[in-house]
Order: sequence, then C-alpha cells, then structure tokens
Amino acid sequence: MRANDQVVLITGGGSGIGLEIAKVFLANRNRVIISGRNLSKLEAVKQEYPSIHIEQSDVTSEEDVKTLVKKLETEFGGIDVLVNNAGIMNLVNAGDEGNDLHSQFQEIEINFHAPIRMLHHFLPQLKKSKQAVLINVSSGLAYVPFAQAPAYSGTKSALHFWTQSIRPQLKPHAIKVVELLPPVVDTKLAKDADLQDDTLKPMAPEKLAAIFWKEYTRGKEEITPGISLALKLMSRVAPRFIFKQLNKQPIPQS
Repeated sequence: MRANDQVVLITGGGSGIGLEIAKVFLANRNRVIISGRNLSKLEAVKQEYPSIHIEQSDVTSEEDVKTLVKKLETEFGGIDVLVNNAGIMNLVNAGDEGNDLHSQFQEIEINFHAPIRMLHHFLPQLKKSKQAVLINVSSGLAYVPFAQAPAYSGTKSALHFWTQSIRPQLKPHAIKVVELLPPVVDTKLAKDADLQDDTLKPMAPEKLAAIFWKEYTRGKEEITPGISLALKLMSRVAPRFIFKQLNKQPIPQS
C-alpha cells in the first residue's frame, strides 16, 4: 500500500480516531484534509497542525458532500484516499418507549448511510487516482453486538458487510478497500456513551493509529486491533458464549 504523496480525506477528523489517523498520514508526507461539522474543533486542529487542511462539511447532507467534492477537485485535483471515519454511539434501552427515536435514526444516517454517500460522490475521483484506497472505520462490535448500543452495533455490522461486498466490485477499478475495526478507544465518543461494561476497556487512540499504520502499509485489508481480533475469532468458534460474556449487563444503567 502506498504510504506517501497521497491526497487523503478523513471524515470526522477533528478529534479521536480520525485525528490520530490524520496525524500518521501527515507524518508520512501526505496532503491531509479533515472534515467535520464543528468548525471550531477543526480550527483548533489547524492551529496545532498548520499543514492539515480543514473543511466544514456534514456527511449527512447531500449538498455539503457535493460541494466538498467540487472543492477538492478544484483545489487538489481530487483525492486518492477516502477515510469514512465519522460516527456516533448512543446507549439505548429498546424496552423503554420513552427513548430518543431521532438519535437512533441519526446513528444510522451517520454511521451507515454517510459512508455510502461519500463513496458514491467521490467515486469518480477515486477512479482517476493511480493508488486509490477506501478506508471504512467500523468496529469490533461488527463481529459481536453490544446490547447496550443496539443501533450502533447494527450500523457497524452493516458497514462491515457492505465493505466486504464492495471490495470485489471496486477491484476492477483499482480501488483498494480497507476496513479498520477498532476496539473501544479512549475518545469523546466512548466517554459520551458512558460505557458500563468492564470488558470493553478503552485503547489509547495513538496506539490504535500506530497499529493501523503498521497493518495498512503492509497491505492488510481487515485490521483488527486489540480485543477486536478476539471478537472476530470467538464469533466464529463460540458465538453464543462471547455474546453472553460481552453482554452480562444488556440494559444501560444511565
């Protein structure tokens, strides 16, 4: 996998996993663009890393994505690498009719619909690139669902199977497809979710990015850091056992 001299777009790149991935691409002489909805967060990154390019853009907005496509075509001649990283996670009790239905639909829109939208609109640029790569950031929970986060687990499983399905379809166009399936990572997303399960111990985002870069540059298509590898293996050999282990407390406490 080519490691440098690429134009890289990372959605949700203003913090957490997206920012750490942006930093490793930047450290290896790539032109990096991060996008997100929160302009102040993007500007704070720009102050610390002046060579990073920032674009305020909402992955759930068709018009925002189309505008971003045109802008990057004009300013960079298109992109070589698309990293679908933007995502949200909510703990939800499906047995409570008073839960927030809108937030669950928002998870589906950001976590699953948006990667499809991004690929659709950036596909012409990726087809023009000589070293095109699509990177989808899903989750180890794509292998074994976490009952406290049903919509999140569902979207990451859907993203996982979508990624596997499009890989052979994009191969004739010389577009490599990589999936990063992180464990729980010590980011704002994990803190906001207020996870109550001790099984899901967070990994430092810097460590995740280092593992990602090592495996990515080796050409690995499915990257499973930390407990994600165990979830993958156990989902095959003992699916009922690992589901019970992961879901001793299936209902969120807060």
